Amino acid sequence: MENEPLIDETLKRELRALYQAEDRHYHSLAHIEALLALATEYRRLLHDPDAVEAAIWFHDAIYDSRAKDNEAKSADLAEKKLAGRADPGRLARIVAMINATATHQLPPLNDERATSDAALFLDMDLAILGAEPDAFDAYETAVRREYGWVEEPMWRAGRAAVLKSFLTRPHIFHAAEFRQRFEPRARQNLERSLVALKADKP
Repeated sequence: MENEPLIDETLKRELRALYQAEDRHYHSLAHIEALLALATEYRRLLHDPDAVEAAIWFHDAIYDSRAKDNEAKSADLAEKKLAGRADPGRLARIVAMINATATHQLPPLNDERATSDAALFLDMDLAILGAEPDAFDAYETAVRREYGWVEEPMWRAGRAAVLKSFLTRPHIFHAAEFRQRFEPRARQNLERSLVALKADKP
C-alpha cells in the first residue's frame, strides 16, 4: 500500500476536471501546480511527501465561493477516494491537513513529523501572499472574480477582515524556511491591499 502512488493518473484526471471549472479564477489547476512545484522544491524537508502531494491535490477539490464548508467537503472527498490507498493513520493526516486550510492554523497532530509536514503544506498554500507585487495583485483580482456575486461594500469589509486576521498573527507562516522567504513581503502586500480596500473608490 505504501509503495503504490496515492494519486494515480486516473485520479489526477478526475481532479483536474474539478479544478478546470469556469468559475475558478484563482482556486484552479494553476494554483495546484504552483503548490506541487513548491512541494518539489522543499521535498527534502517533507517526511511524507506523497501525503503532502495528496493534500495539495484535494485541498480545493470542492470549491463554491458561496459555501462555508468547502474544506470539509474536500476532506471528505479525499477520504472517500483514498480509502484503501493509504492506511488509516496516513489518511487521517491527509484529511487533517486539508481541513486545516479553513483556518491555516496547525491541526492537532500528535506526531512531530506530521506536524512539520502540515506546517509546510499550509505555508505552501499561503505562499502567494508573499509573492512579487504583480503576482499578488493578480491573485487578489482573481479571488475578487470568484466572489463576483458579493456587492462591493460587503466585499471590502469581508476581505479586510481576512487580511487583518493574518496581519495580527505573530507569524503568517509556520515553518522557518517560509517565514524567512515570504513573511516580509506578505506583510507588505497585505498592508498595501488593506489600504486599497479602505480607499474611497466608486
